[in-house]
Amino acid sequence: MNPVSLIQLRHIAKTYDLGAVRVHALRDVSLDIEAGEFLALVGPSGSGKSTLMNTLGCLDRPTTGSYLLAGEEIATLGADERALIRNRRLGFVFQNFNLLARTTALENVELPLLYTPGVSATERHDRALEQLELVGLGDRLDHHPSQLSGGQQQRVAIARALVNNPDILMGDEPTGNLDSKTSRAVMDLFARLNAERKINVILVTHDHLVARCTRRVIVLRDGRVVVDTPEIDKGLEIMQAASWETGEAAEETMEEEVPPEEQTDPEDSA
Repeated sequence: MNPVSLIQLRHIAKTYDLGAVRVHALRDVSLDIEAGEFLALVGPSGSGKSTLMNTLGCLDRPTTGSYLLAGEEIATLGADERALIRNRRLGFVFQNFNLLARTTALENVELPLLYTPGVSATERHDRALEQLELVGLGDRLDHHPSQLSGGQQQRVAIARALVNNPDILMGDEPTGNLDSKTSRAVMDLFARLNAERKINVILVTHDHLVARCTRRVIVLRDGRVVVDTPEIDKGLEIMQAASWETGEAAEETMEEEVPPEEQTDPEDSA
């Protein structure tokens, strides 16, 4: 293993037991992500990229395998321990912004700090203000989400993701609800945060233009990493080929029928 890797995955698998069917969402995934990287997880629908994002983001735990984050084993941690890791090391940006409708931009950004011990109300205000100014919304502090454009709402979401000074910023289709001009502005912001603050940026995307803004693409198909390359166009070519080969013509199926005698209640295995 590379001792300087921020993230090390070894033989990660994730299986969902749905009773009559087992879904193999990830199969034998091994990769390293170094500090300061800017990368995209791409692949056709159902390829496992969102499951991989959820694993990297400590939102879910792999069925088997090892996940080291800054040298700490994550795969064996419980839900509460993973929540502490998320609050300390990770920031999330989602396609639908996930802002609280009845709170101001400033209050939305302050929210993660409510769960951070030892942060006073004054410090919450100051840190939220700093991040909103960083994303260019210092003049929109008291605006509610309904008073902001889609691009402005996403910038509030980015400020909220940054307020705990995370090592890693994760985006799940972060430009999916934005027009092309606004998407480019959001990607420019991600690139600036990566270059100036050395924050790792990991994005899930279907958008080739978004992927081309990154410096590494990891292509998934049928729960496996099929290519991992800094040659963005090469990776996207393979993704396109993978998209055509999904469905009945796929080489592997992610679903496995379970014999009746082996079936369990999905709630029991959750």
